[in-house]
Amino acid sequence: MSLLESIRSPRDLRLLPPTELPKLAEEIREFLIDAVTRSGGHLGPNLGVVELTIALHRVFDSPKDRILFDTGHQSYVHKLLTGRQDFDRFKNRGGLSGYPSRSESEHDVIENSHASTVLGYADGLAKANQRLGHDDRHVVAVTGDGALTGGMAWEALNNIAESDRPVVIVVNDNERSYAPTIGGLANHLATLRTTQGYERFLSWGKDALQRTPVVGGPIYDALHGAKKGYKDAQSPQGMFEDLGLKYIGPIDGHDIAAVESALRRARGFGGPIIVHCLTEKGRGYRPAELDEADHFHQVGAIDPITCEPLRPSTGVSWTSVFGKEMVAIGRERPDVVAITAAMLQPVGLAPFAREFPSRIYDVGIAEQHAAVSAAGLATGGLHPVVAVYATFLNRAFDQVLMDCALHRCGVTFVLDRAGVTGTDGASHNGMWDLSILQVVPGLRIAAPRDADQLRAELREALEVDDAPTVVRYPKAEVGPPIEAEQRIGGVDVLLRTQTSGRMPEVLLVAVGTMASACLDAAALLTADGLGTTVVDPRWVKPVDPALVELAARHRLVVTVEDSGRVGGVGMAVAQALRDADIDVPTRELGIPQRFLDHAARGEILDEIGLTGPGIAAQTVVFAKALGLVGGDAYRTTDSLTPDTVGGEQHHGS
Repeated sequence: MSLLESIRSPRDLRLLPPTELPKLAEEIREFLIDAVTRSGGHLGPNLGVVELTIALHRVFDSPKDRILFDTGHQSYVHKLLTGRQDFDRFKNRGGLSGYPSRSESEHDVIENSHASTVLGYADGLAKANQRLGHDDRHVVAVTGDGALTGGMAWEALNNIAESDRPVVIVVNDNERSYAPTIGGLANHLATLRTTQGYERFLSWGKDALQRTPVVGGPIYDALHGAKKGYKDAQSPQGMFEDLGLKYIGPIDGHDIAAVESALRRARGFGGPIIVHCLTEKGRGYRPAELDEADHFHQVGAIDPITCEPLRPSTGVSWTSVFGKEMVAIGRERPDVVAITAAMLQPVGLAPFAREFPSRIYDVGIAEQHAAVSAAGLATGGLHPVVAVYATFLNRAFDQVLMDCALHRCGVTFVLDRAGVTGTDGASHNGMWDLSILQVVPGLRIAAPRDADQLRAELREALEVDDAPTVVRYPKAEVGPPIEAEQRIGGVDVLLRTQTSGRMPEVLLVAVGTMASACLDAAALLTADGLGTTVVDPRWVKPVDPALVELAARHRLVVTVEDSGRVGGVGMAVAQALRDADIDVPTRELGIPQRFLDHAARGEILDEIGLTGPGIAAQTVVFAKALGLVGGDAYRTTDSLTPDTVGGEQHHGS
């Protein structure tokens, strides 16, 4: 049995002699390289925290002591050391999550995978321990230099520092988040990395001077008072101490003994303290170490030797289409600039940055600042494009509302990973944007169905200078072009079918990439006797008057969106029909308002009924209730009801 296989809990780890720990670290790296290259996942970050995580679980007693990870993608080693070593279905349905998960283990305290939140959790947990008299419990927050670029982290630090509650803040400093960490804090930490030994000097001085009680004490106090000036010159960690935070470091994060020693000192301090550990992202795996882009921050399934994809993509991603179009637009329009929140590569802005380095702004993990800064850029006469994951725009809602929309700023938000993303789990599904953005006055939302429409709608968005605009698309490959039969107003009619000479009875409103599934559903419905029209609104907010007129010519309207049903496009269409006094029943299909378990995108879409057969089955159920079809229609899907999949029912006025 290997050392790793003998570790079923942190207690087993603490029983190992220190001489065995380097071998354990080597086994963990071998395991990660083998498992993550087969499944895909966050490889580089976890290779970088092997020794640090070992030390954490040897010094602290989880789960009594709470060990929290920000953002959680570097928790694979933590999983291995807490008894979760079956990675066969990792990130797939029924397997381990790619982030901490309460349902998996009592050692997983929080399930966050949005950055910069862990210090807030730590502050609250420390307050709870103090209030409940749990003086023997510790709270350890593992954060990164990248996460510290987020404003929430500094709000939490401000609160932690003003207390005497014992919070151990471990800064895992690898100089990167997805990309190299940027900004003033990054420069500060870079200086700290180059400075060694001043704490040892201070400790020596204290011991030596205090052995001379008559003059030593006063001299030491004077030196201690002057310490800040010395440190500002030699190691500007005074920023942390100005907040009231004790600081230990920098520590070699790959020296288990050194990290353990630092953590034991921090554990015994009794107040808030920072332990600054220097680590190397991708350590121990040469291809990751040499990868300058992101040190294999996240990989798909690859051959561990050649690093070639095991399942090569034969298609084109939405992200790459956006990236290329941004370069083309940049060549034509010098007023267009781009903003990223520490995700230059993942959102497709790297080509734009290479060609226009002075027109790209990486603000760090600070989506709120990205939105406000964009409002400033727009006010100054430029047109900024803010590219973020859809799930991360949630964090900047107030800024979209009160800074961009209220001031009628021409800012374009491009939302990657909109809708179901799948294997990254609940926190990464971009299922909220179409709901939360509906309430923003003046804002316009485009949902392209194919690559041609993405290019067209992005350019249309950039023509709007008096209101914010949004363009959204999923984490998927772009399908083939879907041609429109006709454009009415701003609405594309994709298909009209008739049965027995009658006009179409069902209007399927396909939002964005739901167009393909709706066309599949229309074929099934037509075969079953229901004439169907499929339309793509293109711009889903505001509701196009042409869509309202089309709805009035049908007996049932079914909206289909890859987003949450509550407050989404479907409800906006239903409200528009009521406002126009059009009494046509409407039904909304979309993502149920629950946190979805991790699984492949296709599996989830099938489960919630957002496929051709699923949409057809639910539409037949609705049609039967309205008497549009007989009771024997579409027998094969009678078991599907709006309650078992993604249906929501509303009637016209």
